[in-house]
Amino acid sequence: MKKIFGIKIGGLQQKIINIVVFFILAIVAASAVLEVIKTRELSKTVSDAKQKQTRSIEDISQNTMKTVVEQSTTTTTQLEAYISNEMFSDVKTDILILQETAQQTFEKKDELGAAGFSLPDPSLEGEYCAQVLSEADVDPSSSELLGTVANMQDMMVTMCKHSEYMYNCYMGLADGSFYLVDPHPENKYDENGDPIPIAVRQRPWYLNAVESGEVSFSGVIRDTYLGEPCVTCSAPVYANGELYGVVAIDVFLTSIEEYVEKSAGTAGFICIVNDNGQVVFAPKNNGVFYADWEDEAEDLRESENQQLASFVKEALSSGTKVNLIDIRGKEYYMTGVPMNTVGWTVISVINKDAIDAPTNEMLDKYDKINEQSATRYKKNNKSINIKTLVAEILILALGIYIAKRTAGKIVKPIETMTSDIMEGARTGKLFEMQDIYRTKDEIEVLAEAFDDLSKKTRQYIIDITEITKEKERIGTELELARKIQADMLPSIYPAFPDRTEFDIYATMTPAKEVGGDFYDFFLIDDDHLGMVMADVSGKGVPAALFMMMSKIIINNLALQGCSPAEALEMTNEVICQNNDDEMFITVWLGVLEISTGKITAANAGHEFPMIRKANGDYEMLRDKHGFVVGGLEDMKYTEYEIQLDKGGALFLYTDGVIEATNSDKELFGIDRLLEVLNENKDSDTVSILSNVRAAVDGFAGEAEQFDDLTMLVFIYHGNDKDKNE
Repeated sequence: MKKIFGIKIGGLQQKIINIVVFFILAIVAASAVLEVIKTRELSKTVSDAKQKQTRSIEDISQNTMKTVVEQSTTTTTQLEAYISNEMFSDVKTDILILQETAQQTFEKKDELGAAGFSLPDPSLEGEYCAQVLSEADVDPSSSELLGTVANMQDMMVTMCKHSEYMYNCYMGLADGSFYLVDPHPENKYDENGDPIPIAVRQRPWYLNAVESGEVSFSGVIRDTYLGEPCVTCSAPVYANGELYGVVAIDVFLTSIEEYVEKSAGTAGFICIVNDNGQVVFAPKNNGVFYADWEDEAEDLRESENQQLASFVKEALSSGTKVNLIDIRGKEYYMTGVPMNTVGWTVISVINKDAIDAPTNEMLDKYDKINEQSATRYKKNNKSINIKTLVAEILILALGIYIAKRTAGKIVKPIETMTSDIMEGARTGKLFEMQDIYRTKDEIEVLAEAFDDLSKKTRQYIIDITEITKEKERIGTELELARKIQADMLPSIYPAFPDRTEFDIYATMTPAKEVGGDFYDFFLIDDDHLGMVMADVSGKGVPAALFMMMSKIIINNLALQGCSPAEALEMTNEVICQNNDDEMFITVWLGVLEISTGKITAANAGHEFPMIRKANGDYEMLRDKHGFVVGGLEDMKYTEYEIQLDKGGALFLYTDGVIEATNSDKELFGIDRLLEVLNENKDSDTVSILSNVRAAVDGFAGEAEQFDDLTMLVFIYHGNDKDKNE
């Protein structure tokens, strides 16, 4: 823009002066003409002025509205694309985690062994649970892969519960079986009560992932069981060079569909176009685009409307500015922003007629004002004289001077602010308050808002950087601690495959990343088996460290031949010597004489064990408790004996089992535990613990787990001679 007499031609300052001067000139011209020419000449002058003013107002209004449309449409479209892209990016992160976990699980399948799995259980409706389905000609019970992937059950359920976008997650296995976690097991059966088969290896999400060898997104489809629109994100799982299957997550698009529908208004709407150029979401009856499924929808990139086809291609690849596009005789402002994660784009559409309406309305009102002014001038033409002309000339000069000064005060801060903001966009420099912005009006308020926003942005960047670093560090350390703790506990079953005199099985589920509970069992010699169940005070990393130290001490003392009481007494002395944090541990320690079934045990403040005599029910054994280990020095512990006959069993647990709480603040309790044990008293060790855990989870429901859940079950079969008989 050029400057003439300090005024920027074409700028806002000139436009303000033009409006002021134009009105003054019209008045002066009208007054002068009334003195020297006839009414017809006056009418012609007023008519010419009206045309010029109309064109000026129309140009200014259209340019202003176009700028507002460009800024508003682009900002809105970018925001919508960012929100949708963030959702798909989060899901992609989740599928990578699921893929990595599955790969590690299959690489360690021999170490982990086979976990239990089952068909969908309709009684678990509304709860996230694992379910097994298969292709029509595949028997899931014969699958060698389902037992391995079932080890991921807790992790898959936890991901579904805590992810903002995950409704389900599943894995289609290479043998045609299907492992699924979702909260609707009841819709997996047909009207005859038979499981609905699923063609796992023929599904697009399975084929796409195997073909691409990486994370892939399907097109928009209807979910098999709920019928809702969704996109499936999937990834192949390879272990040791072998394909074991494909993990997948359904991303339900109901919220996007609803939001797009709500965007429809009198002026415009938004729509979403997939990577094939097809409209997958658009408001109903919008008059421009029709949303349809991929196999039926038109590819807009191949549209006969070349202007529209070119716009869609650009919107999918890199995004667009605001374009004016003619569709079936109507013009629309359109802008598109790509969603890079899935290759889609969000397009905003605004009807040009709706944008032009305010300008047309303003011109109509202006025409009426001009007509009224002309009528008034004609009525008062006789009163115009030289004094009026002189006064008007003075007013003109004064108006030009005041308009120039006023426009300068308004425009100068805005120009400086615009320059600072553009420099910030180019260099990253944050906006700062200056004296030129202190105008005591809305400009100063706007500048202060920019200054405050810049300061908060700077601090936010600093804070979020530090928080992210600390969160990553803590997460890494907790994961390492969890793995170390899990490796400390016996986890390979059957634990003693060569010993037929007994079966033993145990589990520990921490309430946090790491826990304070622990169990242990080990052969002291060929005829003696040590068993430990313990609970450390506190939770988290301190309790886990204390737990590992205590486990090692008890294990070493028992292996050295110490009796249960002696082992607890010596452990107590060691812990009390360096226990500044005053932590303590409850312990049940027993030594089984395998040949006779006699258990010699001592209890340091731990829960009462459950004993089952041969052919009898489980009952609580109220043994004599000693004080907790680590509480006081020089403590003595009393031993007692338990005689197990062939078929007898022992169940040990921590307080996390009986103190599990539901949403009504009720405790699971001893009575419920005994009831569950006796319902399945003749089951194997794995089934017993699975039944107890299922009962606890079903009782607690959605209530948060505040304590570790640790259990051990031991079944005595007697020596080989007794077992054969």
